[in-house]
Amino acid sequence: MKKYKILIADDEPNIVISLEFLMQQAGYEVAIAADGEQVLALMATFLPDLVLLDVMLPLLNGFQACQQIREHGEWNRVKVVMLSAKGRDLEVSKGLALGANAYITKPFSTKELIAQVQLLLADTP
Repeated sequence: MKKYKILIADDEPNIVISLEFLMQQAGYEVAIAADGEQVLALMATFLPDLVLLDVMLPLLNGFQACQQIREHGEWNRVKVVMLSAKGRDLEVSKGLALGANAYITKPFSTKELIAQVQLLLADTP
């Protein structure tokens, strides 16, 4: 069975620690990015299957990082789940329009997040 790789992109250490633990417990290989530029660097070297992408990141925000991920044809298979405390319809619509596969608002249920990740990865070749 393939071990899926998840890139966690968040600049809040407490969130990173909990997401990293949660994803490792679920059996995923994990890498961490603290800003949008690290996201793009790790896309090329870590080659994740899914990115948990915070909207409010330094250097490049999550919207910009998502847009750049989608502009690289070889990264089209990568699933992107945007995470944000900004849950207004405008932000959700923007994230989905830029190519995110899902948009989850903080605070979120860990069960809901794991279910969403599993659902998206089940659809990954």
